[in-house]
Amino acid sequence: MPIWHPCTQMKDHESYPPVFMDRGQGIYLYDREGNAYIDAISSWWVNLFGHANPRIVRAVTEQLTRLEHVIFADVTHAPAEELAARLLAIATEGLTRVFFADNGSCAVEAALKMSHASWRNLGHPEKCRFLFLANGYHGETSGALGVCGDRLYAAPFAPLFVEQIEVSGPDCFNCPYGRVREGCDAPCFGAMQEAIDAHKDVLSGVIVEPLVQCAGNFRMYPPAYLAKLRQATTEAGIHFIADEIAVGFGRTGTMFACEQAGVSPDFMCLSKGITSGTLPLSVVLTTDAVFDAFYHDYVEDKAFLHSHSYTGNPLACAAACATLRIFEEDDVIAANRAKIDYLHTAVRERFAGYRHTVDIRSTGWITAVELYADPERRIPFDWKARTGFRIYQEAKKRGAWLRNLCDIVYFMPPYVITLEEIDKLADIALDSVKAVLG
Repeated sequence: MPIWHPCTQMKDHESYPPVFMDRGQGIYLYDREGNAYIDAISSWWVNLFGHANPRIVRAVTEQLTRLEHVIFADVTHAPAEELAARLLAIATEGLTRVFFADNGSCAVEAALKMSHASWRNLGHPEKCRFLFLANGYHGETSGALGVCGDRLYAAPFAPLFVEQIEVSGPDCFNCPYGRVREGCDAPCFGAMQEAIDAHKDVLSGVIVEPLVQCAGNFRMYPPAYLAKLRQATTEAGIHFIADEIAVGFGRTGTMFACEQAGVSPDFMCLSKGITSGTLPLSVVLTTDAVFDAFYHDYVEDKAFLHSHSYTGNPLACAAACATLRIFEEDDVIAANRAKIDYLHTAVRERFAGYRHTVDIRSTGWITAVELYADPERRIPFDWKARTGFRIYQEAKKRGAWLRNLCDIVYFMPPYVITLEEIDKLADIALDSVKAVLG
């Protein structure tokens, strides 16, 4: 097999050949034999409005007849101009500038470099370190891995990147304070405050995934943590970087997760759902204060020298504009609320009494069920048993593309899923779990 697949133990393909996907329509993926699979994870969390969405396809097709790509240095075009305007119109207060990249990891790289370089340009080159949360994930390029608390991804490559400063993060599943996430005032913020106080002279900023650490076992935490972080970073004179790549564009129930804390970061990284999974694109939103630190007479002195060949790709920008038009025209955030409640309820009804369920947690469109060998004594499954992988294989047989995260079965379907399809998906998930665990 010549293709080397990501996040895959290739030896598994000896027993489980890769599925040959032929097409997608709505919430379904179809293999070349015609078998249908509910895309329960939105194809790695990117698809918002279904596969082959006609409104997005039409926008991309029309753009393809005009301009497919052009260098973005010293050039602009209509889709990029429209997208920038639309993003700033819905962004949290104070975000006024848009920098384009082409995937989530690169957006994080750009934000980190932009943060440090802005301090350097202002005469503070010592501000070159970043705080990040344990269990956090921000991508797999070298700079992004340097602020990645998920050891599965970061540890093997530690010699290749600059060591940053890890802070124990909020974890309502293992809360030492015995709090309930709803309404919690985040006493766990103490560890972050101590780290900021200890290192503020060399800190450029703090990077977090607001409300949900998706790749980090779907750990969820309260908005109060973000409110405290905004206050602490402001007082310390350092940047707050919000990685909303996975949680932006309605995934937490609001357009952006930071809204739920009533805060605005200095940088907001966006990707995944920005084009509804149609084409690769990412952006970094930032402030006039950061932008002004690079404004100068000469490129060599203070310009932000960071680029990608496909920066500002017109086709991707057209897809993103169509995606944001759907949000606006269909009032998607409001329309989603009933489905969000239904998804939470459907999953809870099926898994709450199941003998291996240790936790069911939800934030907006993200619902996760964590399974343990012994929930009462908090004993997880032996990772070598590959429980999650086996559940994933069973779900495929039953018509759902779950691809759970270790022993966590999670649900993040496209917004166009119907209530009946939510029930079907929840039934398949439970049947697949029982087929493996009994």
